[in-house]
Order: sequence, then C-alpha cells, then structure tokens
Amino acid sequence: AALQVADHAYVLETGQIALHGPAAQLATDPRVVETYLGARR
Repeated sequence: AALQVADHAYVLETGQIALHGPAAQLATDPRVVETYLGARR
C-alpha cells in the first residue's frame, strides 16, 4: 500500500539500504515483489 502512494521508496535489509528508487519502479521489481510483498507477477 505504501508503494502506491509514495514517490520514492527505500528497501532495508538488516538495517542497510538494499534498494531505492521510484516507488512505482520498486513495486514492479521482481525481487521486491517476490521477497518482500509475497506475491509473484
């Protein structure tokens, strides 16, 4: 839900920034979708 309303997003892993960029881009990134959102597209 946050990726739908944000302009920019950060993905943290063990307290470190693992990925960052436009929220719309991260919402469709296969790594983010499968690992953090628990879905497959």
